[in-house]
Amino acid sequence: MPTCRRKRVVLTEPSDALLESAHSDPSRNVYYLPQTGEIFESYEAYSARISFYRLKQFQCEVTGKSGLDYFQALESERQEARTLHARFSEPLKGPILRAVQYQIVGRLDHLVEAVYDRFKDRYFKGERVLVELSNVKYWAKVEKVYPPRYYTDPDARDRHKDLPFDENPNGDEGPHCIGANLKLPVKDALTQDDPNMYFYWVHVTELERDKSRESKAMAAKAEKDSQMVGSLMEVQCGMLSRDRLSFSKSILRRFIRDCVDRAPTANAPWIVKLGICEKYKVDPTDPEERRKALARKEAEKRKKANGDKDGPPLKRQKKETEKGDLAHYIAPVCSRLFTLGTERAEREARAKKEEAERKAAEKKKKIIRYPTEDLDVKITERDKKAGVPVKRPLADKTSLPFNDSPGTFEHFLHAWNFLCVYGHPLHLSSFTLDDFEQAIRHPHYDPPCPLLAEIHSILIYNLRTVPFVRHSAVLSLLQPGRNPAASPERVLGITLNELTDAIVNVGNNWERVPLRFSETREGWEEAMVGCIKDHATVQNFPRLREDEQMPSTSSSSRASSVGNSNSNLSVVASPLGRYYTLTVTDRIEILSFMCNVAVSSKSIHAYMDLCEEQLTALRKEKIEINRNRKQLAEDLVALGADAPPEGTPNPGTANGTPVPGMEGSDMSEAETGSESVSANGNGSGKKGSKKSLSQKVQQAQHAKSREAARAKQASEKQAVAERKRIEEEIAQLEERMEELLREFRAFQGSVRMTPLGRDRFYNRVWWFDGLGAASLVGEGGATLYGTGRILLQGPSEHDLPLFRRKVSEDNSIAVRQIEEEGGEGILATGEWSMYTDVESLEAYLQWLNVKGQREAALKTALQKWLPYITAGMKKRISVNLSNNTTLPTKLTRLQDANTPIVNNAEARRTTRVKLKVKGAGDGPKEPYMLWTNKRAVNTT
Repeated sequence: MPTCRRKRVVLTEPSDALLESAHSDPSRNVYYLPQTGEIFESYEAYSARISFYRLKQFQCEVTGKSGLDYFQALESERQEARTLHARFSEPLKGPILRAVQYQIVGRLDHLVEAVYDRFKDRYFKGERVLVELSNVKYWAKVEKVYPPRYYTDPDARDRHKDLPFDENPNGDEGPHCIGANLKLPVKDALTQDDPNMYFYWVHVTELERDKSRESKAMAAKAEKDSQMVGSLMEVQCGMLSRDRLSFSKSILRRFIRDCVDRAPTANAPWIVKLGICEKYKVDPTDPEERRKALARKEAEKRKKANGDKDGPPLKRQKKETEKGDLAHYIAPVCSRLFTLGTERAEREARAKKEEAERKAAEKKKKIIRYPTEDLDVKITERDKKAGVPVKRPLADKTSLPFNDSPGTFEHFLHAWNFLCVYGHPLHLSSFTLDDFEQAIRHPHYDPPCPLLAEIHSILIYNLRTVPFVRHSAVLSLLQPGRNPAASPERVLGITLNELTDAIVNVGNNWERVPLRFSETREGWEEAMVGCIKDHATVQNFPRLREDEQMPSTSSSSRASSVGNSNSNLSVVASPLGRYYTLTVTDRIEILSFMCNVAVSSKSIHAYMDLCEEQLTALRKEKIEINRNRKQLAEDLVALGADAPPEGTPNPGTANGTPVPGMEGSDMSEAETGSESVSANGNGSGKKGSKKSLSQKVQQAQHAKSREAARAKQASEKQAVAERKRIEEEIAQLEERMEELLREFRAFQGSVRMTPLGRDRFYNRVWWFDGLGAASLVGEGGATLYGTGRILLQGPSEHDLPLFRRKVSEDNSIAVRQIEEEGGEGILATGEWSMYTDVESLEAYLQWLNVKGQREAALKTALQKWLPYITAGMKKRISVNLSNNTTLPTKLTRLQDANTPIVNNAEARRTTRVKLKVKGAGDGPKEPYMLWTNKRAVNTT
C-alpha cells in the first residue's frame, strides 16, 4: 500500500446511505474510481480524491521511491510484487505462510530471521534446487521427500520409489510439519524433526550455467559433467542449496511483508491476508490457544484491578481457610459478590461517561462556525430587536428598459456591454446605457442618429473579417425539406418566394461599401441587410424572415404604414427608410446577433490575448508594490523612534519661531565680560585674571552646548524630511495600487465577465461599469459611469437545483424567502431588477448578512467598489436632471417593445423633454444625439 508522509493511505469506504441506496435505488448515478475501486456520491468528493492522488508526495512502500503520485506508487508496488512472486519458490510459499500465521513477534526482522533459520535446510516437493555432485552444481527438481522415520530403513524408501508420490504415504502429517512450527523452540524442533535426517529424491534437469565453462578448454569437461542430466538420485540437505535470487533474507522479508499484515495494537499477531489464505490453503481462523491466553490475561487484569494493598483476595482467602471451614466456604462467595458489585459499578460509570460524551458531542455539533451556508443562517428575535433588517429593499423591475418581453433586456444589455468592453479593437467610444436605450428608440430617419450609425458601421467593418457564406440566409430559408412553392404561408402578407426575390439583390456589395465617418456612415442600413444575409441562418437567427422582410419591403400606401405592425407589405423598398419601422425588439435582436458573430473575429481574439498578458503584468506589479509598501512601512516604523512627531518645535524656537537673543546670549555675555576685563585691566591684579579664566571656561561650555543643539536640530530636520519622503512614497504607491485595481477590473472584464457575487437565495448581483474600454475615472478625476446602477438577476440554471434541494430539506426556507424578499421581489430564472439610488443600495448592504458565505463575499466586493458605484449613481441622476430629463419609467417609455416606430410627424412626438443646445443648430437635440465617436479611424 503506498504511503503518504510515512502513513499508509486508507481507501474511502462508501457511506451507509450509499450502501442502502444500492438496494433501494440501483439506478442511482455515482462516481467510480476504477484504479482503487472507490465510489463517491458527488463529483466534488470524486475530484478532491483524484486531486489528492495526483499529488507528487507518495512513496512506494516496497522500493522506497518517493516523489510519486498515488497511481505511480501503486504500479511500482505491483510491479515489484509481480517480480517477487515470480522469483520466489512456489512450493515454499504455503509452508512459510502457514508458519507465520498468528505469530506474535515484535519486529518483522525478527520474524524473518526465525523463518529463515527454520527453512534454510528444509526442502519441499516441486522446488527447483541446486545439487552439488563432485564439486559440480546441477539444477534439479525435488520429486519426493522422506521424513526421518525412513532414515534407518532404505528398503522402505525403495518400496515407495516407483509409487505415485504422496507426501503422507502412511497417513501421517506431511514433512517438516514439526520443524516449521515456529511456536516450538528451536532445540525442540531440531530434536523432534531434524532436517539432516530427511532424504530427497531429486531429478537432475540441467547443468548450472558457469562462464568458465564457455571456454574451449572446459568444453570437454562440461560435456562429461552433463552426462548426469536426466538422472534420479537420493540426496540429503547437505548436498542441496537454493539460488540466492529466489531465497534470501531480503527476498523473504519482502515476501512476508507483501503477504501479511498486523493491527497497530500492542502484541498484535501477524495475519496472512484473506485472499492469500484462500490461494495457499492457510487457515484464517484464530487458534484456540491464543483465544484462551487472551481470556486468561483479561481475567488477570480484572483480578489485579479488584485487589487491594493487602494482596489479592485469593491469598487472603487461603489464610482464612486455615482458621476454619466456615470461612473457607464464605470467602469465595463474598469475593464473588464483591467482584460483581465492582463490575456493575464500572459498567454504570462507563455508561454515564459515554452518555456525557455523547451529549457533549451533540452540543459541539450544534455550534455553528461562521461564515456558513447562507440558507442555514436564520434571523433570530434578538437580531430583529438589534435592528437587523428582515426584508430586502424592493428592487425596481418596471423601470428596466425593454423588460416587457422576456429576454429582450438581457440581449440589450449584452449588446451594450460588448460594444463598450471591446471599444479599443472596435474603435468605438464608450457611451452610457441610457444613451444606448434612447438611440435604440430613435423614431425617424431625419435627423440621423450618429450613435446608431456608428454602432452598426463598426460591427459591419468587423464582420467583414469573419468568414461567411454568400446568401446563407436565402439558402437557409430555402433549405431542403421546405418547398416555398407549395407553402402558402404568408408573413405580413409576403410569401417566402417574394421575400427571397426581394432580398437577393440587396446589399450584395456590403463588404466593400465605404462607410466613411466624415459622411455620417451613409448607406449603413443596406450594408447591414447584406451582412445579415451572408452571416445569418434560421438556426442562429430565428427571426430571420421577419427582420429581413421589414427593411426590404413596404406597404402599398402611406396609410397602411402608419397603422400597426401587422399590416401587409407589398412594395419592395430601400432599407434606408424601412429600418426605422422595426420594433425595438427586432433592433435589439439584430444588434445581439451581430455582436455574437463579431466575438469570433481576429481583432477581438487578439485583444483578449493582449488582456491576458496585461493581467499577468499587473499581477507581477501588484506583488512588487506590496513588497515596496511593506519595506517603506518598516522603514517608517524604524524612523519613528528617531524623528520627532510632526508639529514638535525645534530647539531654539517657540512654537516654530526663533526666540530673540537666544543664540546670541552667550556671545553677549562673553563680550560684556571682556569689556569689564579691559576696563579694570590696569588695577585688577590676580583677581581679574581668575575671573577671565572662569569666563573662558564658561564660553567653551556654551560653545559645545550650542554645537550639540545645532547637530540635534539638523538630525531632527533630516528625520522629519525622511519621514515626509517615505509618507509621500507610500501615498504614491497607494494611488498606483488603486489605479492598478481599476485596470485589473477593466482587463479582466474583457476576458471573462463574472458577477460581484450571490445573495442567500442565489440571486446574482452585477455591476457593469469600468469594464474593458470603459473607465471609472475621467480626466482630472471626474466620475464616469456606464449603467449607473446595480442589477440583480434571478438564480441561474446551475444554482436553481441547489436551492430547490435546500428547500426540500427545510420547508421553512420557502416561507423565509417570501418574508425576506417579498412576493414582488422574488426573481425567477432570467428575471432582472435594479437599484438606481444610493439609499436603496445602502439598505441592501445592511440587509446582507455576513454570517453567510455568499453574502459575506458579496458585501466585501460591494464595499470594495462602493465609492465608484455611489459616485456613478449620483452622476447619472445629476446628468439626467441637468438635461431636464427624468429617469425612464414604465409610463414614460416611447414605445412598447413590440410596437414599430414609424416615420410620421405625429409619431415623432415623445414624452421626453427636448434639450436646446447652443451652437448645434436651431432644431432641438436630445443628449444621445450629441455623442461622437472619438476613436473612429476611417475619418476620410
